Amino acid sequence: MAIDWYFEDFYAGQEIALGTRAVTEQEIIAFARQFDPQPFHVDHDAAAASIFGGVIASGWHTCAMMMRLVVDNLLSASSSMGSPGLDSVRWLKPVRAGDTLTVVYVTKEVRPSASKPDRGVVVSVWRASNQHGEVVATVEGMGMFGRRPAAPSAPFQSSALMQ
Repeated sequence: MAIDWYFEDFYAGQEIALGTRAVTEQEIIAFARQFDPQPFHVDHDAAAASIFGGVIASGWHTCAMMMRLVVDNLLSASSSMGSPGLDSVRWLKPVRAGDTLTVVYVTKEVRPSASKPDRGVVVSVWRASNQHGEVVATVEGMGMFGRRPAAPSAPFQSSALMQ
């Protein structure tokens, strides 16, 4: 796959739309049964009696769906070198079956590495909103991206040889 995004392509204030993802009850329950089996994620009756009034997606499931959109629509076509970690994850509103999440990657800061000239760090916030425009989750962290390779020099050609 061609690389479309290098470190130099990111700038503070940039917003990159990463697409949408529909959420189903089947995947909410399947994810939660395996990774976060709290009653309000897996049991209709318990969820109805909870503060949420029904089954909701695990916050970790929401993060996983966000990650998939980031990988599919940005990282897979980038010089990504991984991440040293996240600074914050916020689950602001419940995600429910039937919601459609839209994810935007917001670049907060870019800084070249002081010790490794082949890369830089991009500080970003991923923002997921539902179909009503309500922000449901944010993830703030850092990614390392490779620098754009120098363009190869054109071979020297003497004008005398070209005549």
